[in-house]
This record gives sequence, C-alpha cells and structure tokens, in this order.
Amino acid sequence: MSKPDRIDRLAQALVLIAALFALANGLVMLVTPLGWYDLVGTVKATGPANAHFIRDIGLAFLLSAALLGYGGSNLALRWGAALAGAGWLLAHGLLHIWEVLAGICAASIFWQEAPGTLGPPLLALAGIGLMLARQRIAPFPLPGRLFVRTMDGIAPGETEYVHRVAALPGGALEKLQHFMPASSHRHAAPADLFAMARIGATRAEDCGPCTLIAARWALHDGVPRAVVQAALDGALPAGDLADAYAFGRAVALGHPDSGVRGSAIAIRHGTAVRDELALSVAMVRVYPALKRGLGIAQSCSAVPLKI
Repeated sequence: MSKPDRIDRLAQALVLIAALFALANGLVMLVTPLGWYDLVGTVKATGPANAHFIRDIGLAFLLSAALLGYGGSNLALRWGAALAGAGWLLAHGLLHIWEVLAGICAASIFWQEAPGTLGPPLLALAGIGLMLARQRIAPFPLPGRLFVRTMDGIAPGETEYVHRVAALPGGALEKLQHFMPASSHRHAAPADLFAMARIGATRAEDCGPCTLIAARWALHDGVPRAVVQAALDGALPAGDLADAYAFGRAVALGHPDSGVRGSAIAIRHGTAVRDELALSVAMVRVYPALKRGLGIAQSCSAVPLKI
C-alpha cells in the first residue's frame, strides 16, 4: 500500500483506457443506437438493427466503464472492481471468438472488430495482472483459500494466526483481509522512516516473528539491509531514523512522551508523515496482540532477529 510508482501508474492507465473505451461505446449505443449500428460496419453482418437491444448492451458497457473507472482510480485497493468491469468486456470478446468457431461470423469480419472487442479487456487485464505480479494489491478481493496460501508463501511458518482466523465462522477472515491494508498504508512518509516506526512498535510488542515480517517489508520497500539490521539490533545512530523508531516504540508501550516525539516528527517532516506513522504503528500492534490471544506468540528473545 505504499505510494504508487511509475509501473503502478502504467497499470492504472491501462485500466482507465479500457474504461474510456467502454464509456464512449456505451454512450453512443444509448444515445443513438441506429447511428452506432451504421458506424460499426461489422455489426451489420449479425442481422438487422434493434434499437432496444443496442441500448441494453450500451447499458452493460456503461456499467463496465463505471467499474473500470472506479477500480482504476485506486487500482491497488479496488482491483476487484476493475476485474469485474473487465469481465464483461472479456465475455463479450469471447462471444465473438465463439461466433467465428461456430461458423456464425467470418474470420475476416472478426479481425476487423477484434481491436475493439478484445483490445480493451486485454489492456485492463494486463494492468490488473501487473499489480498482482508485483504484489501491489490489497488482499480482500482474494478468495479466502487463495489468500491463506498466498500468506503461507510470503511468510512460511508464521501464519498460524491466519489459519486460526480462517477457521472462525461469520466471515472473520474476510474482515481481517479488509483490515490489513490499513497497517501498511504509506504515501507521504519516506520508506525508511515508515519502516523504523513499524519495527520499533513490533519490537516493543515483543513479537519476534512480527518484527521480522516488518523488517522483510522494509527490505521490500527499498530500505538498506544495514539500516534494517541496525533497527533490529537497537543500534540506530542518533537522527531521524532513530527518532521514528523511538516514536513507534513509545506509542506501542504507551509512554507519555509519544506525543512529544510525534510532534517533533511533524515539525521536521510534516503532519501527514507523522499521521501515517501513527496509523501504521497503531494498526501493526494488532498482530502481536492477536497472536498472544491465540497463544502462539513468540518473544523476540526466542527468535534470532537477523535479516
């Protein structure tokens, strides 16, 4: 959930291009169905015009455009909506392929209309796939079993709490999936400050596996390994990073100076940075608390904090 980079923006652009195509096509079909019929020459090969049916299909295109636009506006969080919007466009394109295979439509006609029928959904799916491949997506649209397997792959041997929550009735796992992005939200805060605050909080909670997970995500976010290891060793030199670490630790331990430390960060780096650190520190404490409640917590002293 970190700040979007250029590749994220490229993925977003692919989805929004598909949204614009669906919007334009749907509007023309709705406003002037017979004009659309005359404009798209390949459609005439399928039979005479029916304004009612053309408008029906136009409404489906507009709904697809709405889902793609909504998903594309924040693809990391709303990729499920974008996938649903692309689904209609893809189904429409597959229908055209089936018509060729069934002999209903000539292959020459299919290739004339393929850019408009298959191009937009493939663009949208490429954008979504790019985000999935880079693990830049929120977990909640994932089916529960796939989410659990993904978590097992990301943190092998450290996901018993996920399995325990998955076994609870009433959709507990899905609710946890909705919660998780809040603990990793970063937009204004620099990656190194953000990581130090999280490591400071998880170390204060005395959860060895949680601290190592925070350290691995710091590496994933580009924080130098030496800096991460210094934080794990409690040996950061005086400066901004040590202050962020101390802020996370103070919040987790409920020290009265946490407000003063947070104010100092806000003065040097801006209120938005301090607030993002506070949000993540507060949210990341949930995982150690949950593990303690489930009876599966491991103290930092029982786990080598080496990365």
